[in-house]
Amino acid sequence: MPTLLLKVAPLQTPARCRQLAQALTTLTAQLLGKRREVTAVLIESLPAGSWYVGGDAVRRPTALLEISITAGTNTAEEKAAFVSAAFAELQRQLGEGGALEEASYVVVRELPATDWGYGGQTQKARQVARLAAPA
Repeated sequence: MPTLLLKVAPLQTPARCRQLAQALTTLTAQLLGKRREVTAVLIESLPAGSWYVGGDAVRRPTALLEISITAGTNTAEEKAAFVSAAFAELQRQLGEGGALEEASYVVVRELPATDWGYGGQTQKARQVARLAAPA
């Protein structure tokens, strides 16, 4: 049940946002083994004049992607593969033949299973219910 928060500049079209959401959902399922049907992607498109690096307005497309996952559900290698592939996808879609701003980031946040959930139930409660279910 990962959540992905993507901030991008400059402003993007709804079609581009949909393409980004679909690609990031696929990468999350393939590389982190997360379920597509509960993967949420929120994209915030910002004007370039709202984004600064080193105190100066960015001159190239830039992105900040943060994904939240349950702590301990992925290896360091899986997370590194996701960071690399997600950055490459952002570069492909936003760079349009050029480079993204160097200070474009992909962040993996691990949250304890007790601290988040969906549908009104924590991830820990889901885990306990799965373990208690008859085989």
